[in-house]
Amino acid sequence: MALAGLFFAALLAATLIPAQSEAVLAGLIVAGGHPLWALLAVATAGNVLGSCVNWALGRFLLRFADRRWFPVPPKARARAERWYARFGHWSLFAAWMPLIGDPLTFVAGVLREPFWRFLVIVTATKGGRYLVLAAGVRAFVE
Repeated sequence: MALAGLFFAALLAATLIPAQSEAVLAGLIVAGGHPLWALLAVATAGNVLGSCVNWALGRFLLRFADRRWFPVPPKARARAERWYARFGHWSLFAAWMPLIGDPLTFVAGVLREPFWRFLVIVTATKGGRYLVLAAGVRAFVE
């Protein structure tokens, strides 16, 4: 059940819905009971899937951008598009960062970034972030 909660928290954290997966991961590391590799794999998988949702939203739902319910305000979308246009797929190396990472994954879909490259870069960066977090938690606890 804890792994499912971690997966869901990581998935939500990567979408445009505000959530915190780092606290859940840190708590599970401190609590023990699950192998570290499993926690990292589940958190990374959930977070990458959430980013894929953003990519799909950008790729396929942009035609609804003028609707009131659309999740990204025009100013935020324009700012992310400028950033992505300037740096291209290299900007996806910032996908792990709070506040700017999620809109970047959305814009990658809008600007039709090839999914294979998107998936490789986002998986590496988000997995790397969780790995660094886990190392920090383990160093602090031990």
